[in-house]
Amino acid sequence: MDDLEGAELCYPQLLNSSCRGVMRPRPEAVLLYTLLSCIAVLTVALNLLVIISISHFRQLHTPTNLLLLSLAISDLLVGLLVMPVETVRFIEACWLLGDLMCALSYIIGFTLTSASVGNMVLISVDRFVAICYPLQYPSIITRSRVELSVCLCWACSLLYNGLILKDHLRQPDRHNSCYGECLVVIDYVSGTVDLVFTFIGPCSVIVILYMRVFVVAVSQARALRSHVTVAAARAAPVTAKKSEKKAARTLGIVILVFLMSFCPYYYPSLAGQDISNSVSSWAIVSWLLYFNSCLNPLIYAFFYPWFRKAIKFTVTLKIIEQDSSQANIL
Repeated sequence: MDDLEGAELCYPQLLNSSCRGVMRPRPEAVLLYTLLSCIAVLTVALNLLVIISISHFRQLHTPTNLLLLSLAISDLLVGLLVMPVETVRFIEACWLLGDLMCALSYIIGFTLTSASVGNMVLISVDRFVAICYPLQYPSIITRSRVELSVCLCWACSLLYNGLILKDHLRQPDRHNSCYGECLVVIDYVSGTVDLVFTFIGPCSVIVILYMRVFVVAVSQARALRSHVTVAAARAAPVTAKKSEKKAARTLGIVILVFLMSFCPYYYPSLAGQDISNSVSSWAIVSWLLYFNSCLNPLIYAFFYPWFRKAIKFTVTLKIIEQDSSQANIL
């Protein structure tokens, strides 16, 4: 009750219809702005390095890396467009960016999230074919097919989330009780559909494919370690290259971290509740999901030597030298 009495009007000129909000102490607000802004800048910088690396160096123009490029673009946009808006939403007691930004903020955030999920599914399919069907991989996973798949992924994400949020786009303030609020509510039916198409379905595909990849990789490793005769070795089926298995392991970690950050976000739908940004846990689970966009490049830097070399080339400006795109960084 004391908090409400000490709350300030969001729009003092609208006495009867303005929301009231409890403002954070200035030192706390400054600290949060600094911390969250640093996360956003780091997310943009790291994903920009991934995009520059894969786009510039010819050796990295592979189907798998095209999928990583698409994922890095979605992560970059999260840091550039979503995190700044969510920082303001989290720290300020009132929504100060207007109805248009209220509508756009959710469609952009949801679209980028769906695109990331789609990219994860495509990465899982790529690793499944590379490990389980190494001979057919070059003919099945071609550059043109990957480019088409990525374009469809982004187009479907935009269309799908436009349908889910069509009422919010038409009338962003339909759930607001006063001026200074930006409230979105996804009803149980829409939330259930979104749960199936954006979480349960894609995650099931990812888990099943990676379980298969793991089983095949283990069996191939055992076959290579076993003592077989020369004739048996010649008759043995072709196994995936060591580099393909290493890529599968690294991307498996990326997907595991993604699933860990994704599950809390969809807990309300799993529990049969409406999804609303008015609940106290919304900011925490949203930022956990968005922080995943910062973690992906760090995982690449830790496991991929080519990414560390590409960063060195970029930071030392060797990337602007003639024929630098032909450099051997693998």
